[in-house]
Amino acid sequence: QVQLVESGGGSVQAGGSLRLSCVASGWTWKFNCMGWFRQAPGKEREGVAGIYTGSGSTAYADSVKGRFTISRDNAKNTVYLQMTTLQPEDTAMYYCAAGYGCSWTNFRYWGRGTQVTISS
Repeated sequence: QVQLVESGGGSVQAGGSLRLSCVASGWTWKFNCMGWFRQAPGKEREGVAGIYTGSGSTAYADSVKGRFTISRDNAKNTVYLQMTTLQPEDTAMYYCAAGYGCSWTNFRYWGRGTQVTISS
């Protein structure tokens, strides 16, 4: 199976930055895309960013373009989400995910999440 473990969440003030990390282990050959999703209280889960582990091609939700950057280190089976200019509306539980293909509906493996809280 695939295991995904997130880290790096926390609380910062608006305008600040955070970097999330996600380490994959297990059957990593089962996926070629890793991504980040988030879910705020009372809202549906939404895709934030995705990256093909091979080519490095990326995709972002419109709400985070220009502020968030996804990257990967294949040697470490790790994907990162650098978040800058954070706003209170970015407050959510952030989940790492993996799947075959970077369509938001293709992600099959999920981490347990890391909380990000932005205060105004």
